Amino acid sequence: MASEGTDGPDEEARAPPAEGPAPQSPPAEDWENRFKYLLADFENFRRRSERERESLTRQARGAVLRDLLPLLESFRSAGAAVARLAPSDPLRQGMELLEREWSKFLKHQGVEPVVEVGHPFRSEEAEAVGETPVRDDCPEGSVAEIVQQGYRFFGGLLRPAKVIVARVPREAAPGAEATTPANGSDEEGA
Repeated sequence: MASEGTDGPDEEARAPPAEGPAPQSPPAEDWENRFKYLLADFENFRRRSERERESLTRQARGAVLRDLLPLLESFRSAGAAVARLAPSDPLRQGMELLEREWSKFLKHQGVEPVVEVGHPFRSEEAEAVGETPVRDDCPEGSVAEIVQQGYRFFGGLLRPAKVIVARVPREAAPGAEATTPANGSDEEGA
């Protein structure tokens, strides 16, 4: 048993260190600056997280809408066939109602068609799959026919259009029409 008056190893550990004064805490204004920077960092993080979440949501919506486009095109093909029916036909009326609903849905989702017949061809939004001669309603370099409509979604391209572009027919190369064979067999009276 240890006596109370002896200094053992436990008492040395409890004694305060004999080295210099205790470290001082930073001044209050330094803490205030640290708090402001931390608050600004948190606000930046919150904004960045919100932008990333919106971007991911927009990408997911774009993927779903891209998958719906073939269904929309099939519906519109059926609508074109039904358009030959009498205006009072219930099938035609139902298809017209569904067409209005599709248009309203696409507009609400932010989906817009890319090209229109007669407007200038833009290679950033459409792919030219053919050419046709210029007409009165389609000047040189404009869209003459839409093979497959393209769509824009929130300013980005959801799918490019496939179009036929109006072009002036190319002339034959100069000098190509009046060539004669090199052996001279094209002489008159021979």
